[in-house]
Amino acid sequence: MAEMKNPPKAGPMIEFRGTGKSFGDLKVLQQVDLQVAQGEFLVLLGASGCGKSTMLNLVSGFERASTGSVWVNGREVKDVDPACGMVFQQYALFPWKTVRENVEFGLKMRGVSRAERARVAQHYIEMVGLKGFEDSFPNKLSGGMKQRVSIARVLANDPDVMLFDEPFAALDAMTRQVLQEQLLQIYEKSGKTIIFITHSIDEALMLSTRMVVMGAKPGRVVQDIDNDLPHPRTADVQLSSRYIELKRSIWETVQVEVMKGLEGVK
Repeated sequence: MAEMKNPPKAGPMIEFRGTGKSFGDLKVLQQVDLQVAQGEFLVLLGASGCGKSTMLNLVSGFERASTGSVWVNGREVKDVDPACGMVFQQYALFPWKTVRENVEFGLKMRGVSRAERARVAQHYIEMVGLKGFEDSFPNKLSGGMKQRVSIARVLANDPDVMLFDEPFAALDAMTRQVLQEQLLQIYEKSGKTIIFITHSIDEALMLSTRMVVMGAKPGRVVQDIDNDLPHPRTADVQLSSRYIELKRSIWETVQVEVMKGLEGVK
């Protein structure tokens, strides 16, 4: 197997330092201590309500920590951070703008020249496999294509960190698998630091360099696993004994945490 083009580099890009988050009396996260290295592809797994999306919102600056702190690239997050780009489950595209115009949007807001916007947008449109659809509107695209436009738009802004909140959850199984493989190719080309949320153990194993399982009520880290499955990684890796071993280990932890939630055990 070939080596990954951009292996994780030393040094934390993201740090949770004793981080807690409450909404009124509801404690969502408690004492999270976690570091994410530059160039790492970290997947957060866990049952609904374990604080995964809250963690992304804290990194991006959409929310502020109630206790402790969150740091990105050596700076404490105190407001919405342009160093972070978010890809949501819903595509959040402007329906009146073409693919090219959607991808260029952030660059236009930053005052980038028209020629440079066009050059950068075209580069990332081609990277996500949408060459030929530059002038199409979102209502002419499939769900998978819309999500690729969302990814290209984030990449065009060149963030230090890319945050994915269950971006493939609404897609059919075949489209989801194709986009997983494409996202891996994009990750290997770009070397971005990524945090990706999913409920799917298979998706976590397919994409990540590292997986963190969150326990719920309140959210906390209960398992932290390096994913040593080889690169380049395709669906065939699911047939390997190491894949099955990792999946069994994660499932045992997730099952325990889900049962605790169902029983109301904190």
